[in-house]
Amino acid sequence: MHPGPSVIEARKIRVQGIVQGVGFRPFVYQLATSLYLAGQVSNTASGVTIRLEGAPEGLLAFERRLSAESPPLSQITQIDVETIQPNGCQEFSIVHSEKGAQRATLISPDVSICEDCRHELFDRQDRRFRYPFINCTNCGPRYTIIDDIPYDRPKTSMRHFKMCPECQSEYDDPGNRRFHAQPNACRICGPRVRLFDRAQNEIEATDPIEIAVSYLQAGKVLAIKGLGGFHLVVDAQNQTAVATLRQRKRREEKPLAVMSAKLEIIRRYANVAEEEASLLQSIQRPIVLLQKNRDYSLAKGVSPNNRTIGVMLPYTPLHYLLMDASFTALVMTSANLSEEPIAIDNADAFERLADIADFFLVHDRDIYLRSDDSVVRFVHQRPRFLRRSRGYVPVPVFLKHRVRPILACGAALKNTICLTRGSEVFLSQHIGDLENLATHDFFALTIAHLERILSIKPEIVAYDMHPDYLSTRYAQSLDHLEQIAVQHHHAHIVSCMAENQVSEPVIGLSFDGTGYGTDGSIWGGEVLLARNDGFERLAHFAPTAMPGGAAAIKEPWRMAISYLHQTYGLDFLRRRLKFLENLDSNQITVTIQMIQKGVNAPQTSSLGRLFDGIAALMNIRGTVAFEGQAAMELETLATDLGEDAYEFAWLSREACLIDPGPIIQGIVMDLENGLPCAAISGKFHTTLIKLFSALCRVLKKETGISQVALSGGCFQNALLLKGLAQALETIGFQVLTHEKVPANDGGICLGQAVIADAKT
Repeated sequence: MHPGPSVIEARKIRVQGIVQGVGFRPFVYQLATSLYLAGQVSNTASGVTIRLEGAPEGLLAFERRLSAESPPLSQITQIDVETIQPNGCQEFSIVHSEKGAQRATLISPDVSICEDCRHELFDRQDRRFRYPFINCTNCGPRYTIIDDIPYDRPKTSMRHFKMCPECQSEYDDPGNRRFHAQPNACRICGPRVRLFDRAQNEIEATDPIEIAVSYLQAGKVLAIKGLGGFHLVVDAQNQTAVATLRQRKRREEKPLAVMSAKLEIIRRYANVAEEEASLLQSIQRPIVLLQKNRDYSLAKGVSPNNRTIGVMLPYTPLHYLLMDASFTALVMTSANLSEEPIAIDNADAFERLADIADFFLVHDRDIYLRSDDSVVRFVHQRPRFLRRSRGYVPVPVFLKHRVRPILACGAALKNTICLTRGSEVFLSQHIGDLENLATHDFFALTIAHLERILSIKPEIVAYDMHPDYLSTRYAQSLDHLEQIAVQHHHAHIVSCMAENQVSEPVIGLSFDGTGYGTDGSIWGGEVLLARNDGFERLAHFAPTAMPGGAAAIKEPWRMAISYLHQTYGLDFLRRRLKFLENLDSNQITVTIQMIQKGVNAPQTSSLGRLFDGIAALMNIRGTVAFEGQAAMELETLATDLGEDAYEFAWLSREACLIDPGPIIQGIVMDLENGLPCAAISGKFHTTLIKLFSALCRVLKKETGISQVALSGGCFQNALLLKGLAQALETIGFQVLTHEKVPANDGGICLGQAVIADAKT
């Protein structure tokens, strides 16, 4: 026994951050006892509180090692140490969670199964051999199963499962890896998997997963309940199965994500750089966009007309059991019809997916909040979110300053919402496009759930200026809150400033498809002088008609005609362009009349629409099956960018007007001269890079501002993001880009919140 110290001191330590449900209390217990310290540790609504007594050197060592050796899933944001009077404690103990008035704890996201649990999963001697819900304090479900805080089992969907004596013993043992692991269970006492056909007849089997695998091998479509919702799953090498899934899901051409068992298998069909491998193997397990390689062998229908494919590694025990059957890859796509939220409830899945899935592999652990897979692309030396959801939510983005409690409702597409607490901004998981009642209900449910588990009562609601967005109407219905309307592109730029903790004015390049402007027109190719509390419009593309309004988004040929008419007048009809030959003469006539008469032809300055128009002009894509498809395929066509570019021009007024005419003229000439589309696309991308770097150089001289922020959906284009960032850095700009939230509308709520605070 260690001799008692001659001098006894005591400390009270409060720890905030992600410190619940991640093995923090057993870590504290083991650290304290190893240093011969007495006292106790408990969860509170604001984090973890530790009382310690012992020798001064032991207390000092404890404080030093507390952060340095904390559990892998923990994230400490603040430690407060207070000297207190010793009370004669003789041992160290873990006590029950306290009830506190303040509820400021951070909740861990759902994370991948750890190596220890994966080893047990395939160990025939282990009592959890092939048990699909194996987990410990270092891994497993968190956010999707929690209903309230403090994070204890009765506040999760595991409250329905009473632990057997062996599991309870693990749960109660501070030296065990499963000490206070709230989802702890085994096949005796925990959730279980069952297999059904589409008529809801159960298929009796000793191992339903083995039978499910045999159905996948036979080319069937399965709906499989996972961590944050159901996936629709088929063998990714079976072209017929992939085509069947697409037809039933009504997802014509949008790429499908796949899952492979190991990194070595992924390398059979995709190139994997070192930084991409790190992302794939991270505990968050996002979908990572990779370049297909020469040996690509998956079905063509998985990712058609695209050089990239979205890939992820398994992140649940169930995934590992499925992938144990030696599939090269399985398609793992959200279980829904297009534009609907993913299914999370068994009964809902049976009802909504009955016409899609042949069989259903379900389980009885409830999912309290759906959470789609996150999607990341590595560009210009950093990971970039296309979708920030499972694995990352609800870890906050930290601001440079404290703000009032705010609810920001996001936009219409790729919607996310956020809530603020002090200097923390909590973005929700991906909600989706707010185009139907089901998604709107999910939107409202997400707000209510986050307000409850974060104990945030907003005083302000921020929303997009567009009067017809469902998120705007929702915000305007909250009569008890102060309401702040925020311009779309201003919010994009401030979201980029906020995640980079910049509050000084910046030159903001805000490029996307659609955003409601302060003049009531459609913006999207904007150069702003942006501050948190306001902006000036320094430059933008000259307005161009969108014949057919929203129809021009789904039918880019309309934008091609509009740009041609704007550039050549009716003389464009004499140009030798293949895409014109594919159009009905009546379509062309009606479109011209819309433009000339200004009937159902709103004006737009959108760079996204210019991408669409050029893709149609080049006969790449006249109609699209999903948002951004034409621009994506235009990017895919481009070879490495060179120095060749088209002429460009802008007219200096109060706000510079960028004329798309010279670009259109150059592309038409190249098409008529037979230049390959790959070279034309490369020249177009190079033109945009040279145009905006030249314009920013001029604006830098005029404003004295040398920071530029890049935001908006067009910056999902890797060629544009990397090329423009490099060009701006070369001429002396500090370039701010997105890494913590998406550049698209999935990150816009962050900017809305910061702007709303600055305006009040």
